[in-house]
Amino acid sequence: MSTELPQRQQPRHGKGRITIVCATYNEKYTDALLQNCLDELEAVAPLVRVSVVRVPGAFEVPLMVKRSICGPGVSDDNRPDAVIALGVILRGSTAHADLIGSSITQQLMSIGCDTLVPVIHEVLLLNDEQQAFARCIASTLNRGREAARAAVAMLEVIDAPRVGPLRHSPPRRGTGF
Repeated sequence: MSTELPQRQQPRHGKGRITIVCATYNEKYTDALLQNCLDELEAVAPLVRVSVVRVPGAFEVPLMVKRSICGPGVSDDNRPDAVIALGVILRGSTAHADLIGSSITQQLMSIGCDTLVPVIHEVLLLNDEQQAFARCIASTLNRGREAARAAVAMLEVIDAPRVGPLRHSPPRRGTGF
C-alpha cells in the first residue's frame, strides 16, 4: 500500500458532477473521510457540483453507487461524471469483514466497468482503529483527500480530447498473453 498521497493537482476550472456515497457505520472515521474528501474537492475542483448520499454501512455502498449512476430519475443532465465510495470496515475475529470487503470491491469495479462512470473505491478494510485513524483522520495517508484527487484526475482524463481512434495492439507471440 502506498504511504504517500498523490500530488495535489492544479485547481480544475471545468465543471462536472461528483457523487459521494458514504457509509455512516464507524461514524468517527467515515465522517472524517467525507469531510476531508469534501475539503479537497473544494480546493482542487471548486466548480464541480458535489452531492452526498449517506448509507447505513459499507455493504450498502455499491447499491447506492449504482443507483446514483443509473437509477430511477437519473438522466444525462444529472448523472454523475464520477462517484466516490467511502466507508470503513474494521476486521474482527471472523472472516466477515474480508467477505464484505471483497464483495464491495468486486461490485464497485463491475459498476464502473458496466456504466463507464469512474468509481473511486475508498471503502477501507482495516485491521484496527490505529489504521483507521491514520487513513481517515491523520494527514499523511488520508484516503478522503486521495479519493477526491483521484476523482478529479478521472474527470480530466474523461474530458481530454482523444487523438484518433483507440487502437489495440495484438499480443506479441511468446508472451503468454
